[in-house]
Amino acid sequence: MGNPSDVEARLAALEARMEEVAADAAAARHLAAARDRDLADLGIKVDANRAAINALGVQTAGRFDRLEQHVDAGFAEMRGKLDQTAAGMAQIVELLTGREDQ
Repeated sequence: MGNPSDVEARLAALEARMEEVAADAAAARHLAAARDRDLADLGIKVDANRAAINALGVQTAGRFDRLEQHVDAGFAEMRGKLDQTAAGMAQIVELLTGREDQ
């Protein structure tokens, strides 16, 4: 067995080291808890962003649907006017060719 003062010195060093380890463990627990809070906050933010993006997608789809209906109605209106113009031009051609025959 060693010198009692040597054992006491080693025991004091071991006690000091145990205090450091305990402090490190407490700091690690604190950091882990902070990380858990940060991850929870990040999850909330991701969910909020996902909801906002989904809402924007729904809103955009609605706008495109209305735009498509508007464009389709405009094309239908223009098609009707072009058909009327074509019928009018055909009537003019008929009148002109009918006059030449006389």
